[in-house]
Amino acid sequence: MGTRTVLPVAAALGVFLIAWKAVVVIGAYPVFILPAPEVVADRFIRAWVEGTIQPHLAGTLQEILLGFATGAGAALLVGYVLARSPLVERLISPYIVAAQATPILALSPLLVLWFGPGLLGKVVICALIVFFPVAVATMVGIRSVDKRLLELGRSLRANRRQVVLTLEIPAALPSILGGMRVGVTLAVVGAIVGEWAGADRGLGVLINLARGSLFDIPLLFATLLTIALVGMALYLVVVLLERRFVGAR
Repeated sequence: MGTRTVLPVAAALGVFLIAWKAVVVIGAYPVFILPAPEVVADRFIRAWVEGTIQPHLAGTLQEILLGFATGAGAALLVGYVLARSPLVERLISPYIVAAQATPILALSPLLVLWFGPGLLGKVVICALIVFFPVAVATMVGIRSVDKRLLELGRSLRANRRQVVLTLEIPAALPSILGGMRVGVTLAVVGAIVGEWAGADRGLGVLINLARGSLFDIPLLFATLLTIALVGMALYLVVVLLERRFVGAR
């Protein structure tokens, strides 16, 4: 990340923190309504030093990674089939869209009831919320592959597997990774929603504890900051993969 990128980001962060502090001072908000940035920063550091966040973060990361891998893997297969079979697209697309249009927050209690409050239920919720953007991106990417490229593969007598792995997937990779950028951040949302529906650990559980029995609003903000950092880190991983594989082409 170059200086041209770092400086604007740092400047925007500085403006945000100054505005936040100004709102707290001008509004004279107490800590239990809106803590100041330095209060949140202090609680964030203490929560990590005391080991409050780590076990919850580990549980949430496990749900995110498993859910993303499951959802993205299924989406790649389904997206490819949708791109290559108009009949299948007409048959199942309405159901996929209907499932996506239904808020995951409304579905999560039912999914937890079906799959249990353990890891499986959270993974299913994450997978469902990841599935749609990656499937659509895959379908669009495969359909946009240059037909002349496919004709070249056939002229060289490439079999179906070779066409898929060496021509179609590499050509569609920018679109697929674009969908994964969206999907990996949605996986974070899915994990938190799943934990709200029922769990004994996770960052979503810590949010409920901080605003409920503990009534520790700075801890709530520190947990939200952790969630935001997790989402940013995972997003940057996908961006780096995109630069590595797409930039090399």
